[in-house]
Amino acid sequence: MTSAHLPTEPSTTPPVASVPDPAATASALGIPVPDPELAARLVRRLEAVDEALSDAVASADALADDASRHLVSAGGKRFRPLLTLLTGELGDGSRPELVDAAVVVELTQVASLYHDDVMDSAPLRRGAPSVHSVWGNSVAILVGDMLFARASSRVARLGPEAVVLQSGTFERMCLGQLHETLGPREGEDAVEHYLQVLSDKTASLLATSARFGAMFGGCPEPVVEAVTQYGEKLGVAFQLADDVLDVASPSESSGKTPGTDLREHVPTMPVLLLRARVASPEATDADRELLAQLDGDLSSDDALTAALAALRAHPVLDETRALATRWAAQSAAELDPVPDGPVKEALAAFATALADRTV
Repeated sequence: MTSAHLPTEPSTTPPVASVPDPAATASALGIPVPDPELAARLVRRLEAVDEALSDAVASADALADDASRHLVSAGGKRFRPLLTLLTGELGDGSRPELVDAAVVVELTQVASLYHDDVMDSAPLRRGAPSVHSVWGNSVAILVGDMLFARASSRVARLGPEAVVLQSGTFERMCLGQLHETLGPREGEDAVEHYLQVLSDKTASLLATSARFGAMFGGCPEPVVEAVTQYGEKLGVAFQLADDVLDVASPSESSGKTPGTDLREHVPTMPVLLLRARVASPEATDADRELLAQLDGDLSSDDALTAALAALRAHPVLDETRALATRWAAQSAAELDPVPDGPVKEALAAFATALADRTV
């Protein structure tokens, strides 16, 4: 990130030459922040988070240092620390605890990716070779554990309440991964099971990210609770939108390789909705044929391309879009107790942007 176009200090009446470039700040943040002064502050504070994050993963051991820095240096969206900084702006966004809190949530996210990539045998992460593909599974697991330890050490600076919140979030993330791995129990609704997996595995950390920001920004309890629920629903909307993008979005526009989950037969919402259709009395031959196609061998590019085209044309993709939009709208509705202003506008715009990217 660069702050070449940003003023060194925020000002309510900056001269024309020092007004932040909205395009530059939007690009640096990766989410819509309509107010340029707010965006400028967030860019600067994200830079402070990146510096603190680099310090937090440093190790005297050369192998541990290289492997720990691997994904941190690869970048990523930094959605979680950004959400912490943004909700912190509802109070006093300059408090130093917010940087620590933002580092904690990003360390937790990165550590979980080290473990996820081992379980999924993922060759790439954030555009770089995954840690396990460079150093092996054992190193990836151990370094992931080490990063969780660094997150625990950092969160201890923030007090007992933060430690309890962090440990509860970590437990939910583990449960989400466990339930995703095992799948629904006999008689359990697969769609509801999947939504709970998304809530635990992904949304829990977004909820804590938002909560940490409001807590350490000094916001009143109703605002803290509101942004926590916002983050929870935002996380589900985010993953549902990803399910749509895995099918519908060209890789050159989304940065995602379409069909990755389909090829690996990873359960996603469009396929789960299709399975529910096939199990119902209203199932058509076309539904059954598509499901058989998706359950078949998709290792060849031709087979995957044909499956993607068929799924894009099926109503279950629009149903998934509608679900993502609904969860995003529910997320924005949780902001009612939040004071009006640039921060609330940015939070609402973030939720809207999640829904819009599925179109």
